[in-house]
Amino acid sequence: MERLLEAPITLALLLSNVGVSLYAFTDPSLIRELSFQPRRIQKHGQYYRFLTAGFVHGSGTHLAFNMITFYFFGPLLERILGAGAFLILYVGSELAAHAVTFAFNRDDPHYSAVGASGAVSGVVFAFCVFFPLRNLYLFFALPIPAILFAFGYVFGSIYAMGRSNREGGVGDWIAHEAHVGGAIAGVVLTVLLEPRSVQVFLESFRQLLG
Repeated sequence: MERLLEAPITLALLLSNVGVSLYAFTDPSLIRELSFQPRRIQKHGQYYRFLTAGFVHGSGTHLAFNMITFYFFGPLLERILGAGAFLILYVGSELAAHAVTFAFNRDDPHYSAVGASGAVSGVVFAFCVFFPLRNLYLFFALPIPAILFAFGYVFGSIYAMGRSNREGGVGDWIAHEAHVGGAIAGVVLTVLLEPRSVQVFLESFRQLLG
């Protein structure tokens, strides 16, 4: 809990996601009202969905996975970037993620998705810019370098995108395209907000190579 108290933006975003999602679980109409629906954005100008869809989730498991991941990466990154830049990173990654989702699904009248996956992907990849070789513990036991975890996360999403397209359905409410868009935005925004991050990234590999 102490790490969250030292990262007020991370704490506020985490509580917002949990609070809105838990309330939405009791009122499915709220999920429909806040979810990302390209058809409603185009037909009714509901551009707020680019942001609100990131604060509701399709299930308790979906919410828990995103928030646990965010908890592990967010506080340290907020301390490195500062509160303002970290908020820009989070919101910017979310908006970019949904822009990619919109581009892929703008002609699908039935498409609907929710979740903070785009923003969390941005945070994970921003972390990897600073600590690409730091070991993360998959399933709390198996060590894996952060950059491998990040790419596995995205490639898994790309596979899920392809599978969803082949099956021709909305499926699981999860915007798999958002993972890719958020990841790219996370790297780009990190470099723009903290240019020295490029040097930090390269230095990590120089040390590895001796």
